[in-house]
Amino acid sequence: MSTLACQSADSGTTSATQDVDVLVVEDDPATAQGIRLLLEADGYSVATRGNGQDALDYLGAGARPGLILLDLTMPVLDGWKFRVRQRRMPELAGIPVVLVAGSDRLEEKARALDAAGWLEKPIEPSRLLALVARHVSPRYVAL
Repeated sequence: MSTLACQSADSGTTSATQDVDVLVVEDDPATAQGIRLLLEADGYSVATRGNGQDALDYLGAGARPGLILLDLTMPVLDGWKFRVRQRRMPELAGIPVVLVAGSDRLEEKARALDAAGWLEKPIEPSRLLALVARHVSPRYVAL
């Protein structure tokens, strides 16, 4: 079983007016970029944000991804608080969220947050791609 480990100097930020398939909300830059590069290689457009507040600001500016991959433990605004706020906003509540965390009882936490799924860290690339494919069709054909 291989796990995701990748670093990139690219920030992975996308303007709020550009539609994306997946929003990755993750405070660890290596993890966020590894996820982004894997998904982009499979044809998905991806934006990354380093905490829940930055993600809410991005969504508040009009971005509507098809899926949010959400870490639970982050500075500024953690995944728990992000999810509570997201669910209170009718324009954002319908965007499915998959938890991505290395914590215990992740399945229970996913149910408690009404998440569409969960992935344990370290992330298995094939499982990530399968979960994303359940919620979003790739925008581009990967070469």
